[in-house]
Amino acid sequence: MAVMSFIIGIIGNIISLLVFASPIRTFRRVVKKKSTENYKGIPYITTLLSTSLWTFYGLLKPNGLLIVTVNAAGAVLQLVYVTLFLIYAPKDIKVKSMKLVGILDVGFLGTVIGVTLLAVPGRLRLTIVGVICAALTIGMYAAPLSSMRSVIKTKSVEYMPFFLSFFLFLNGGVWSVYALLIKDYYIGVPNAIGFVLGSAQVILYTIYSNKSPSTKLEEELDEEEGSAHLVKRAIEMQGLDEDFPKNRSLFKGSSLPKPAFSRQYSFNKIVKTLSLSPYQLHSGPDHEHDVKNGPSTAQ
Repeated sequence: MAVMSFIIGIIGNIISLLVFASPIRTFRRVVKKKSTENYKGIPYITTLLSTSLWTFYGLLKPNGLLIVTVNAAGAVLQLVYVTLFLIYAPKDIKVKSMKLVGILDVGFLGTVIGVTLLAVPGRLRLTIVGVICAALTIGMYAAPLSSMRSVIKTKSVEYMPFFLSFFLFLNGGVWSVYALLIKDYYIGVPNAIGFVLGSAQVILYTIYSNKSPSTKLEEELDEEEGSAHLVKRAIEMQGLDEDFPKNRSLFKGSSLPKPAFSRQYSFNKIVKTLSLSPYQLHSGPDHEHDVKNGPSTAQ
């Protein structure tokens, strides 16, 4: 059992390091452009707090070496990300981010460590730190819920990176197995929740990945072409109607002039047609009757 848990722990370390290293490409771009652009610093600041607390938890826990190694490495990476963000962020965002770092990564972290070591008995220390770490990890796994909602709403996976979702899914699964083997509920519960949420993300990606951006673009172009065709026909109708007085003299003696309301009728028809929705344009004679009768006066 001990050998199996060690092997699973090593696999968990590798996957977690891949997750922690995923923003490297982002910050390479930040350094190159010397700007944080629209990136947010909160995820890195909170992950720095989480990895630091898990490192402390691993130090408190007997045989917690694998917990210490992966989270210490993660804390170092997050510290680099936060430092780069503070260097290249705009002044107003930099000030707010520095305040957040001071509150969470210095104040809160220092308070937890200080109170735990100075005011809490030995056995209870692991419980308090474990509960705090579990809550932070659940929050980390719950963060992508907003992107999942966007995927369902837009039916597109454009803003949900597959590999990040996949590695979070693997990370939650492997650490859940590890926690089960060593009987650690503080590691097991949040990672089991992460495994479920990660599975949901992978399933959503599988469902909506078939709707490619090119398909969406084609649909938008079709809609634009349809609207342009409608406007073009309306302009042509109006142009023909305006040319009518010029050619009316050709028909003197053979026909009577058309009533004065003809032009107004045509113009109202065009305006009414352009104001109809696509559904109304194809819904049948009832709306055609509305067009012929002109705009309604009812509010």
